[in-house]
Amino acid sequence: MSQINEKSFDIDAYLKQLPLRPGVYRMFDIDGEVIYVGKAVNLKNRVTSYFRGKSHNAKTQMMVSKVISIEVTLTHSESEALLLENTLIKRLKPPYNISLRDDKSYPYVYISDKHDYPAMQYVRGGKSRKGRFFGPYTSAGAVRESLNLMQRIFRIRQCEDAFFAHRKRPCLQFQIGRCSGPCTGEISQQDYAADLRHATLYLEGKNQQLLDEVSEQMHLAAEQLKFESAAQLRDQLGHLRQMQEQQHVVSERGNLDVFAVASSQAGLCIHQLMIRSGRVIGSKNFYPKMGLEEEKPAILTAFLGQYYLSGQHRDVPDEVLVSDAQDAQQSIALTITQRVEHSFKVISSVRGPRAQWLRLAQTNADQALLSYVANKQTQISRFAALQEALDLPQMPERLECFDISHSSGEATVASCVVFDQGGPKKSDYRTFNIEGITPGDDYAAMSQAITRRYTRLKENHGVMPDLLIVDGGKGQITQAIQVLSELQLQDLYVLGVAKGETRKAGFERLFNGWTGEEIALPDDSSALHLLQHIRDESHRFAITGHRARRNKKRTQSSLQQVDGVGPKRRQALLTHFGGIQDVTKASIDELAKVKGISTDMANTIYRSLRGEEG
Repeated sequence: MSQINEKSFDIDAYLKQLPLRPGVYRMFDIDGEVIYVGKAVNLKNRVTSYFRGKSHNAKTQMMVSKVISIEVTLTHSESEALLLENTLIKRLKPPYNISLRDDKSYPYVYISDKHDYPAMQYVRGGKSRKGRFFGPYTSAGAVRESLNLMQRIFRIRQCEDAFFAHRKRPCLQFQIGRCSGPCTGEISQQDYAADLRHATLYLEGKNQQLLDEVSEQMHLAAEQLKFESAAQLRDQLGHLRQMQEQQHVVSERGNLDVFAVASSQAGLCIHQLMIRSGRVIGSKNFYPKMGLEEEKPAILTAFLGQYYLSGQHRDVPDEVLVSDAQDAQQSIALTITQRVEHSFKVISSVRGPRAQWLRLAQTNADQALLSYVANKQTQISRFAALQEALDLPQMPERLECFDISHSSGEATVASCVVFDQGGPKKSDYRTFNIEGITPGDDYAAMSQAITRRYTRLKENHGVMPDLLIVDGGKGQITQAIQVLSELQLQDLYVLGVAKGETRKAGFERLFNGWTGEEIALPDDSSALHLLQHIRDESHRFAITGHRARRNKKRTQSSLQQVDGVGPKRRQALLTHFGGIQDVTKASIDELAKVKGISTDMANTIYRSLRGEEG
């Protein structure tokens, strides 16, 4: 490792001693913060280009002017440098690098291999469990749609194994024709396996093979005079042919991702099409923060490295199609191949269906960027209108809004949502579980939430909002003002949004928290629409947090309140019956069948769950 600092920064001398080897470089500003991380096949040539080149764009020139020190780490190869660069970008989040913000894991359709009658289920995350995974899908809706089709056409069960194991009669899914009833022996293991095979063929995209098999089975059933089975297969065949006709983009082969980029001065969009077994199974838009890379090939190169090497659970296909090629992408492909232990290629020159996919991805990227820019411009205009309405010295950049939610004082939760000029900033959303107050005391709840929020921000030098919005009347506003005064945050503008007498949108009353002055805005005011948006979002987020806390508390508390039922017995009961509702419905004899539950304990549990005295 080599390093320079502010006192000894002699760029000419430093550049002369840089090696002609691959590695990673980090550039620091005067505050000692990393502002850019890069990799190079030749460190000397790459770092020198920043200080000797004359054709840099304005953003690069701005960054170079801030550089006060540089660190380099030598690596054995470019692939090693790529991995290190990705790790450092992910950890340090330098402001001049492309920033990929995607922490979600993709959903899959999962089939276990541990059961005689496997279920098809919706799962997220890594593939740690044994079985088959189909996907990934880019939205939960796509997975649930696929599972819905499985139920209608193939009647594959989707229930949990614990629920399946304790059924004594078929559930509602069997009654409405969405499950073949394997739990109670309504279908043989052989016939169920055949249905599962058909569903698997469908998920694999082997449509023609599936149609041929179902058709053959239908004719065989008819020849054997099994007319009811033949009729079911006929209906299944009809549904399958209809679905095949609705699938517009189909190929005999293809397991790949397609990426296209659209950029302008106002923003950047990368669109992904996910192709599995020749079918488009989903799409996704990414809006990375612009870095130094302004040319489309360089943007895609930076994106691909972070996307596939970020440590997230990615389904890495064999091939990737890109709208804009760059030689550096091949180095990334080699590194990814070594990481995933199967062949991985990045290609751009294609024909036929693949060219159609590429054009489709580009069209979607262009359209998504137009929508994104339009929304961004609308949002900025709302912020400008808010500045004018509140007579602020400058346009606000960050808004925070608080709300309280509870059920008659139970499981009180406070929400804090954050908006910037790009819209909701969900990564900064927070909920606060309120404790130690009189149930139903919204004033105390608001005081506790704001105290916890801004004490933490002040101690950790976090980003303060330009405007604090309180969803509530003068009582909640008074609590906010008291807390901010104690924290010496009197410069923070506080706005109260109180529901009018009708409690309808458009009849809100706005108050300046510090002066008590009421602010009147017309119904068509863009500023009012922005305030309504963030207020409604805060309300939604508070309710979501409250319900989650309440349901968790209720689920746990009913058994926790039973004397003699500790964590092990509680887990045994829930595992045996599949959930708290079935535990509550169980008889004393059924409870006593659980390992570790005696007849006396079963009697205690039975009476306690029904509110009876022992």
